[in-house]
Amino acid sequence: ERASALAIAGVGRRSSTALGGRTLAHSPMLQYTAAEMAMDLQVAQAVVERASEDWTAGVAHGAAWAARLAGAKHRAATGAQRVVDLALELSGGGGMFKGNELERLYRDVRCATFHPPNPALAHELIGKSALGLLGSQPRW
Repeated sequence: ERASALAIAGVGRRSSTALGGRTLAHSPMLQYTAAEMAMDLQVAQAVVERASEDWTAGVAHGAAWAARLAGAKHRAATGAQRVVDLALELSGGGGMFKGNELERLYRDVRCATFHPPNPALAHELIGKSALGLLGSQPRW
């Protein structure tokens, strides 16, 4: 959310002669990119909120809990990475310099895939759960 907010603010401040002196927010491509960020955030938030609500309510997902939690974590992490990538596209090259908050967010969001389950394990859990094979061998 922070990366998106920074990028949106930036395109609202910068102008372009190609746009007749209007801000970059008037660029159709940058509007498209901003929409992609907004939709990715909505999806990630919805997945995490649903998993949290189910957990809090004690919904009986049984053995499927592992896959549900791994899926929520994976979608939130990959969604966050995509949002930060898109924010950097909107902000331009300045976003990659040390001291720029987007540069730190870019590095920080990459750590989300290191935390268990990593993408390979998440896909294994979710795939086996979907196929009714959770707990079966071979592991790899």
